[in-house]
Amino acid sequence: MAAVEAPGMVSMGPTNVAALFGDDVDTQPLWFKKDAFSDPDFEPDEYITDLRRFVPLETLRAELGSHLSVLKNELVELINRDYTDFVNLSTKLVDVDGAVLRMRMPLTELRSKLVSVRESVGSSLSLLQDGLRRRAHAISARQILELLLDTAHVLSKVEKLLLELTAMPEEDGPAAAAAASGGGSNENGDGIANGTHSDGNGNSDADEGGRLEESRSRLLERIASEMNRLKFYRARAEDMPFIQNMEKRIAAADGTLATHLRRCLEGGLEKRCKKVIYHCLRAYAAIDDTTGAEEAFRVSIVSPFVQQILQQSSSKGIAALAGDGLDKVYEQVLTRIETDCRFLLEIAYAANSGLHAFNFLSNSVLKEVHAAIVKAKPGAFSPGKPAAFLCNYKASLQFLSALEEYCPSQQAVKTFRSQAAYSDFMKQWNLSVYFTLRFQEIAGALDTALPSGSLTEAQGGPVKVENDTSEFLLHSSAVLWKSLQRCWHDDVFIPTVADKFLRLTLQLISRYTLWISAGLNARKVNITGVGTASGGEWATTATIEDFVLVRHDVDVVARLLESQYIDRVVAVLASMPAESLSGVAQCIRQSAQKLRELLPMIADIMKELLAEKSQEEFGRQLTKYNVKAREISSYVSLWQFVAPAERQSVDI
Repeated sequence: MAAVEAPGMVSMGPTNVAALFGDDVDTQPLWFKKDAFSDPDFEPDEYITDLRRFVPLETLRAELGSHLSVLKNELVELINRDYTDFVNLSTKLVDVDGAVLRMRMPLTELRSKLVSVRESVGSSLSLLQDGLRRRAHAISARQILELLLDTAHVLSKVEKLLLELTAMPEEDGPAAAAAASGGGSNENGDGIANGTHSDGNGNSDADEGGRLEESRSRLLERIASEMNRLKFYRARAEDMPFIQNMEKRIAAADGTLATHLRRCLEGGLEKRCKKVIYHCLRAYAAIDDTTGAEEAFRVSIVSPFVQQILQQSSSKGIAALAGDGLDKVYEQVLTRIETDCRFLLEIAYAANSGLHAFNFLSNSVLKEVHAAIVKAKPGAFSPGKPAAFLCNYKASLQFLSALEEYCPSQQAVKTFRSQAAYSDFMKQWNLSVYFTLRFQEIAGALDTALPSGSLTEAQGGPVKVENDTSEFLLHSSAVLWKSLQRCWHDDVFIPTVADKFLRLTLQLISRYTLWISAGLNARKVNITGVGTASGGEWATTATIEDFVLVRHDVDVVARLLESQYIDRVVAVLASMPAESLSGVAQCIRQSAQKLRELLPMIADIMKELLAEKSQEEFGRQLTKYNVKAREISSYVSLWQFVAPAERQSVDI
């Protein structure tokens, strides 16, 4: 097979004439980059488009043709150089199928071995997983069995302890004798049982009875701990038939424990035995029944003295507490809280006591006071009498503040305010209805004082402004200032609805401003006859003297709003943030500024009225002079007909 020769090839060999003379066949222009053809992202159209900006197409075609010839020559040289290997390639490809068969046999055997190993491993894995499942099932069954056994054991233990508790005597020794002889208290008025030792705070216990009650409270705490375990076990297996069969026993044990625990706590509260109370509260906390302890304290301690105070307030013989006033009631309740409840609050709020889950202030004291007042004095919460309602509301806020003083920390205060009893007590005060009544009272007085027919001067002469040398000349202005002052008076204002009273203040100023503005517009329409106006009929009949009074009062109101009134409002809202106070002052200043903008319009109307009045007066005087001139002219005309001798006798 002959070697391949490229077209135009010279017989002298692979090197051409240019190579003999030393010319570089790879010499191309700088703009021609042959490496770009080897780029995987090579795009012919884009390549030609880019080069057309530098060289003509004919030059590019010639250069590409030259490069193609070089490539063909290199291909021919490459084939001629390895021509022998290229020819022998076909002779070496002999018995390819046999080689494939020889290679396939060991691969097939290896595949079969791998399949058998895979099946063996899969079988072993299935057996292992099945064993693990059986093991897990056995472990779960064992855990359930242990849980059931523990539940039964704990329930039996609780029942045994309850029997032991029931078998304990109620009173023995000196305590029983004291109870039989007269009640077991020391007759000193504080309800503390007689005993032989004191804890230093005035709380003493009967010797034998105290030890018995303390033992009972300790046993109750132990039973409560076991009952907590029992409830935990029951919650984990409550769907099991075994547990369901024990529900009646568990409920009976729970009820018996609650009864004895409440009885023991009430006894400890009556005798003020701190150890007994502490153990009982820990027992209540163990069974997560804080409501039971709070209810026991409310019924046994709080309710009796609250009912007693309210019964006294309802009796006709005590005039100071009669009616729906609550201030005296709160005073007595706080006195009794200090004497009868403080010891328990100190126990519950003691550091590291573990009893902070109890909220006796809200769920016992406040709840009982609220319920008793609603029952005995339902009219105390009625806003139908705004003055009495406000007094009771402020007294209630002071009562809540006094209760918060028993809280040892800010977190305790937040907890007290977050309770449902606190929310229910605050919801009892319908502040919206109270504000509505005050709104009708204050805004109605101003609407009545703003006449539509004619202006009314202040009754009894000018009204002096308190703490200022100014005075109001119109009745409407005096009523406006009185209404504005009343919005922030102690007998009307409530800080809880401060935003509503501020809105009412701005509405009053706006109502007065619109009344003046409507009058000025009506006066303008009446003079020019252009446009329509309503609500300012008073200005159509007003004289220049009336507008003098209006301008005086508008100037006084605006000046007082910007000075004295802002200081008053800011002083009332002193507890608010500085940014809020600044915003309140800015709102009032803007309202005063809108009122001041009416002063130039009032001055213009006064100028027009003064000009009209001067013109009318000049016309009247001119008419009078014209009549007099006509009389003189007639007299002169008659005078010329009188004889000269008779003129001396005529009196001109």
